Amino acid sequence: MAKLSTDELLEAFKDLTLIELSEFVKKFEETFDVTAAAPVAVAAAGAPAAGGDAAPAAEEKDEFNVVLDAAGDKKIQVIKVVRELVSGLGLKEAKDLVESAPKPILEGVAKDAADAAKAKLEEAGAKVSLS
Repeated sequence: MAKLSTDELLEAFKDLTLIELSEFVKKFEETFDVTAAAPVAVAAAGAPAAGGDAAPAAEEKDEFNVVLDAAGDKKIQVIKVVRELVSGLGLKEAKDLVESAPKPILEGVAKDAADAAKAKLEEAGAKVSLS
């Protein structure tokens, strides 16, 4: 098998759905006996530099953050969906994340992935926003 460059791997991952990527991460963790760190409280990247010009209004945003605003009445269902969306998240971590809302669930994802995650969370009874 030919060795793929980092850029080639990233391009291949861009074509995967969230479910396919989640399955890949699980197999990767099993194969190499590692655990992916959960992106629970990551600071927003890409903030404008101090003293720089204000960024012009973006024509169209291509990366979104999915923020859990509130768990709603069906907290158990929301915890299940959060575990499904964030690979490598254990039950306790997912519960803590849901209970500490508002919290970002996914950061820097494509619009279609963000919309799909938002729809799943709202279907489970959560209040969700995209930023």
